[in-house]
Amino acid sequence: MPTSTESSLLPPDLVTRLERLELVTRKIFRGRLKGERRSRRKGQSIEFADFRNYVPGDDIRMIDWNLYARLEKLILKLFLEEEDLHFYSLIDASPSMDFGEPAKLQYAKQLAAALGFIGLIRADRVKIETLGQNPQHRSSALRGRRSVWRMIEQLETIHANEMVTLADGIKNFCLRNRGQGIVVLLSDLLEKTGYESALRYLLSQRMDVYVIHVLSQEELEPEITGDLKLVDCEDADIAEISTSAPLLARYKKTLAAFVSGAQEFCTKRGMNYILVNNQVPVYEFVSSYLRRKGLVR
Repeated sequence: MPTSTESSLLPPDLVTRLERLELVTRKIFRGRLKGERRSRRKGQSIEFADFRNYVPGDDIRMIDWNLYARLEKLILKLFLEEEDLHFYSLIDASPSMDFGEPAKLQYAKQLAAALGFIGLIRADRVKIETLGQNPQHRSSALRGRRSVWRMIEQLETIHANEMVTLADGIKNFCLRNRGQGIVVLLSDLLEKTGYESALRYLLSQRMDVYVIHVLSQEELEPEITGDLKLVDCEDADIAEISTSAPLLARYKKTLAAFVSGAQEFCTKRGMNYILVNNQVPVYEFVSSYLRRKGLVR
């Protein structure tokens, strides 16, 4: 099934290792289809969970008549119910993401492919969306291993040419998607008006929110010298600089404050924040960093 196009995002060695993982949500939600995931919600399935007293309106088929014969009390048997998970990858495809080696967007797409693959093989519902997506265009949910190739094809059509603010992009995503589950935002958070108002839109959703802050090695540890003219790739704003040790030190201090501020903003509001360098292997990031954050197990 895999083609050369697919292997660029999901090479065979990565696929083999990802098959051992599954996505996890901390929140209780109701799915429309049965999945392979155990829910904390008590329902009807084959695995016993607990007992509780019968109340009028309960399904009498769940009454434990053996206990009634001994205790003369109506007791219900509760079972663990299995549910499917909604998983959304929301990708920032603005021009600033087309930077680094590999480009931040390419790295974000491979992360989305890896997480989406884990969801699909576990019968979760997976959606891939971008910030610049038309507010009226709702992406179809993918489900099952046979949908992996459709996910890859969709990811391959994403290019760093979407001119939309972070706030507008996330707002439109929230208007299109009212479901529950997990949303992973993959972005460099480089927005002149700030990221705060944009991320607040995600708080209105009943989802586990993960903000994966993708930065390139060149941004984290710049190696530049001499006099330079810097041109903003999104609004063509120009800045002329002369690099020096004090300037680089000030840049790193500003970057550290930017990262620390984003982490604090997310943590205070119950969102998960993870900074990732585009040089970190995708499987290492998924199986180590995201496992510690509770997104996969």
